Amino acid sequence: MLLWTTQKGIKTFGLKSESFAEETKVLAANQGLYNGFLAAGIIWSILSQKTDVAIFFLICVFIAGAYGSFSTKKPRIFVIQSIPALLGLVCLML
Repeated sequence: MLLWTTQKGIKTFGLKSESFAEETKVLAANQGLYNGFLAAGIIWSILSQKTDVAIFFLICVFIAGAYGSFSTKKPRIFVIQSIPALLGLVCLML
C-alpha cells in the first residue's frame, strides 16, 4: 500500500515501470486496504478464539487468493495466499 511506487515495490510486484506504478497507486492502495481488513479479521479471530470467525476470514483469504491468481494468471498468488489459508482451515477442522 505504501511502498507501491518505491523501487522495492516495483520489483516485488513485477511492475513494468515507475510511471505504471504511479498510475496504479490508487488501485494498489485500495487492494492493500482490503488485504488489511482480511488480516485484521484473522487477528481478531485469534484474539477472540472464535473458530467461526477464523473460518469465515480464512475462506475470504482463500477466495481472494484464488480470484487474484485466476484473474492475473499468476499461480504464485494462489501459492502465497490461498494455500496457507487452506492449511489454516484444515488445522481448524482437526
